[in-house]
Amino acid sequence: MVTQGSGPSGSGETRRAGPPGPGRRRPPPRPVEVVGVERLAPWLLSVSLGGDALAGFAVEAPTAHIKVLIPPPGEALVLPTPGSDGLVWPADAPRPVLRTYTPRRFDPATGTLEVQFALHGPGPAASWAEGAKAGDRVAVAGPGGRFQLDPGAERWWIAGDESAVPAVATLLEALAPTAQVEVHLEIAADADVIPLPGPARTSVTWHQRRDATAYGAELVEAAASSAFTAGTHAWAACETGAVRTIRRHLLTEKGVPASALTTRGYWRLGTTNHPDHDYGDDG
Repeated sequence: MVTQGSGPSGSGETRRAGPPGPGRRRPPPRPVEVVGVERLAPWLLSVSLGGDALAGFAVEAPTAHIKVLIPPPGEALVLPTPGSDGLVWPADAPRPVLRTYTPRRFDPATGTLEVQFALHGPGPAASWAEGAKAGDRVAVAGPGGRFQLDPGAERWWIAGDESAVPAVATLLEALAPTAQVEVHLEIAADADVIPLPGPARTSVTWHQRRDATAYGAELVEAAASSAFTAGTHAWAACETGAVRTIRRHLLTEKGVPASALTTRGYWRLGTTNHPDHDYGDDG
């Protein structure tokens, strides 16, 4: 376990892109291309995306999510076009793989969108990110998400695993300078620690996973051992089974009101297609 003070980084589903649900109208995905790649840690890659289609793109709240549409290996990127009943996909070409990620930051001055890819293991998005180079084409849709930051909250308890680190970073950057923040992050090894932003009164504890399959166990333990004073807001995102345990504990044992608690099941152990709208509130 490594504890840091603050210094001045989803996850979500993997599936073939499909049509929206009944009655839902979505704008076409925005075609973009890679303009830069940087390895932030052995397990974390930053990919910068740019293109004219990002004109008007904006991230209104921290911990938002976007869809990244990645062409199958060796295939060109194919995107839908607007139709009378929604988006229409070409019938004679393979659809891209869809993956959910946090938009780490968007710079409207340069029109550049940064997406950080946690490299958990083999998968279409991780494989694409590790081989990404300038000029490679993907598409993005969104952003979306229903999290609304309470600007008056002065005390926070935040927890997540590797998949949540980019979202946690966006939340820390959005908090008031006077906020008191306790952060718990679970990683595979102490060597995976990276710098994080945050208000001056931020304590970050990095927990090394006790074994390769005990995802979220350290975060559950941190929730049980932490003190929650009145007015504390909590945000947690990790493996879906662990996040449900954390949510139940914070509600029933720590007295955190549901209105001050945000939980996200970013992924489920043993499941490939996990929905991005898992809020961990179904018991």
